[in-house]
Amino acid sequence: MSADAPAPDASGLRKRIDTTKAHPARVYDVFLGGKDNYPADREAAAMALAANPRGYLTVRHNRDFMRRAVTLAAKDGVRQFLDIGTGLPTQQNVHQIAQAIAPDARVVYVDNDPVVLVHAQALLTSGPEGRTDYIEADLREPGKILEAARRSLDFDRPVTLVLAAVLHFIEDDTAYPVVRQLVDSLAPGSVVVLSNVSADLNTEQVGSITKGFKERGFAMVRRSYAQMERFVTDNGLELLDPGIVPVHRWRPEQVTDLPEARNPDPEFVAGLDELDRTRYQDINDVTDADVSVYGLVARKH
Repeated sequence: MSADAPAPDASGLRKRIDTTKAHPARVYDVFLGGKDNYPADREAAAMALAANPRGYLTVRHNRDFMRRAVTLAAKDGVRQFLDIGTGLPTQQNVHQIAQAIAPDARVVYVDNDPVVLVHAQALLTSGPEGRTDYIEADLREPGKILEAARRSLDFDRPVTLVLAAVLHFIEDDTAYPVVRQLVDSLAPGSVVVLSNVSADLNTEQVGSITKGFKERGFAMVRRSYAQMERFVTDNGLELLDPGIVPVHRWRPEQVTDLPEARNPDPEFVAGLDELDRTRYQDINDVTDADVSVYGLVARKH
């Protein structure tokens, strides 16, 4: 589905959505202040918040890590972006970030969930000089993704591959070969952006949260620093500074908060429930004990 394609059949897609069970993209949406979530998602988000009352900072910093990494790639001259595991549209999607710097940037979004596909048309609002496309595919099908992405992207030129908070939904025996196939397809000068729930940051809190998510139907594969490093070394990539770090420590001088978190009305915020209040909290007020996701950016030579 490309920017000039008809919208998907939303009524048919909605029939495939089970609103009685929490869904990762919708739980993420709760913490980003979105509207595309249901009581089951809010209950899962509330569970995570109870286990780690400042864990919302992980979600917000992961999102801003992606923004900072895409900004870096665009400023370095990369004009093509492949975002796999797109999630629900929210502020600062990849095409908005990239095309603000390079109006001719091309962006292909990939997700396999009807929740996301229903809202995918919002991801296709490319500027006139650029292009956006949406592919319904599973991360476990890299061949299908690459074939469809070639409608919009030229793989003889550098591409930024974005794998933000998606690899932790697949096991190691699939994740490493999938990344290898995707990276093998990229031209020299391409950039890989990757983040994953950590196995060695704030282990007690993260363990409690991932256990709660598993009970609600979605498992997450926590990865250590060494396991993250494999995505770099196995593919001969050059790790860019500052290396593999908790996402709030990746070039933190460039952090930008949600607009509503800047000078919020204290009286209004006080009237919200604990979950909704999180979106108005300043993410610059963060410590290492608050964040449990590793991020890295690497370049292919």
